[in-house]
Formats: sequence, structure tokens, C-alpha cells
Amino acid sequence: MKYRTDLAIETEQLLTEARQQASGYIKKQSQIDKDISVTEIIITTEEGEKAFGRDRGTYITVEVDGILEGKEDIKKRAARALAAELKKYIKFDYFLKVLVVGLGNEKVTPDSLGPHTVDKVKITSHLFRIFECEGDWEMANVSGFNPSVTGVTGMETADLIEKTVSLVKPDYVVIIDSLAAKEMGRMNTTIQMCDTGIAPGAGMGNNRREISEKTIGCKVISLGVPTVIDSRTLLLEAAEETGGWDPEEYIKKRDMDMIVTSTDIDQIIKDFSDIIADAINITLHPGIYS
Repeated sequence: MKYRTDLAIETEQLLTEARQQASGYIKKQSQIDKDISVTEIIITTEEGEKAFGRDRGTYITVEVDGILEGKEDIKKRAARALAAELKKYIKFDYFLKVLVVGLGNEKVTPDSLGPHTVDKVKITSHLFRIFECEGDWEMANVSGFNPSVTGVTGMETADLIEKTVSLVKPDYVVIIDSLAAKEMGRMNTTIQMCDTGIAPGAGMGNNRREISEKTIGCKVISLGVPTVIDSRTLLLEAAEETGGWDPEEYIKKRDMDMIVTSTDIDQIIKDFSDIIADAINITLHPGIYS
């Protein structure tokens, strides 16, 4: 795969364009309303894993039109649509306990989606301790954790999460992180969710040890928004559209290794952290956010 993308929906598009469509996956599409659509890609076999370069599991993409333009109730509608998909992974019950983790560096805007989202999630675990309560039908027992990045803490992010999981003992870990996309337009339209875990720093080109059910011992649901594009990807697309020059030679001569983001990134982070946090709150606290 010559283009770099963390989005399963873009990988499937590239496979189709290259006439390399694999047989090891299932694709389902639905239209929620005129502005919101959902694509579900389920990788089912080893062949599908090889074609996508991803572990088998379910990858859900919610595409929303008109967020930056501020269409009427668009963020509320997007949050409800995302919550409906998140509920497919997380079934609410009286004893539900969840750890919500925000990956990334809060001081680097394109990498700050995770921390900003966790800051908006309703944390309730302290209430369960205060009232010595084992469960509740209105809200889940929710803890939050922003581990920052290895360059700031000097510690492996996966190790910090693993230790926190051993303390909290959650049923699910919900992780939010920034992703990389192939197309610039994805930055203000797309949310991806999957049940296969995540490698911290993936969106910034700095992959660390993965966080998944097999590494931390409980189910991991990850949500991400593309906030960056690899400069190489942009040049490859430009070369394909215009022709007549070799992007690989151009990149090699200039030793280019850059990550590109949008001029609207501050607003993108705010809007999508609002949407994802609202969806998490609707899912985990149905009696409060119904």
C-alpha cells in the first residue's frame, strides 16, 4: 500500500481502485440522514488481514457532512449516530465499568484529540466509591486517564495504561487517538471506531507498543479522527493527478518526512472531541444523557 492511512474505509477504496478487492471482509453501508452515513467493514480472514494490513475485527466509519459549517444540530445528530454504533460494542448493564483513555500530547494541537475528549467525558468512579455502590442503572462506573506521550513522561504509554487497567479492572477500555488519512477532506468529516485495539502515536508516525485485548487483558474499543496527512501521501496524489514527475525521486532528494495538518485544526479538535465525548456519555450514562 503506497499511501499511508489509518482508515479502513480508505484502504478498501484503494483496494477497489487497484482491482485488488479481497474476499476476506464484509462491507455494509447505511445512511442515517442526509448528512450522516455509516460504513462497517468486518475483516474476517487472514486474507482480509493481509489486504488491509490490519487485524481481523470490525471497523466502523461515521462520515458527517457540515460540521465546520455548523449545520443545524449537526454535532448532536453526529453524537447520537456515533453512540448508536458504540452501543454495538459496549452493552450497558448495572455493573458496567469502563476506563476512557485519551492518547496524545495536549500541547500539540493535531495530537490533542484524546486528552480534550476525556476532559469532556463524565467521570463517575469516585461517586461509586463515595456511596459504596456496586452498580447503577442510570450511569456506568467510568474512570478517565490521559497518559500523555513517551516524549513527555519518559515512560511507555502502553505500560502506564496496563498498570491503570490493573488498578481499575474495567470491563472495557475506550481509547481516543488522532489518526492519519489519505485525503485532506477526511479531517472534518470522519470518525473511525474499531474493536482491535490501537498503537499509540499512529496518527503522528510514531508507533508504540499496541494496546489491545491480548496485551492488557480486557476489551479495547478505539475511536479516532484523522487530524494529519503524511507529506509523501500528498505528493503521491499530486503526481497522479498532474503526471510528468516522479514523487519518490522528489521526496528522496529533499529527505522529506513531514506531517501536514489543516488550518482549521483547532476547530476540528474542538468539534470532534465534543461529538465523541457526547457519544461516550450517551452510551455509558443512559439515565443522564437519554
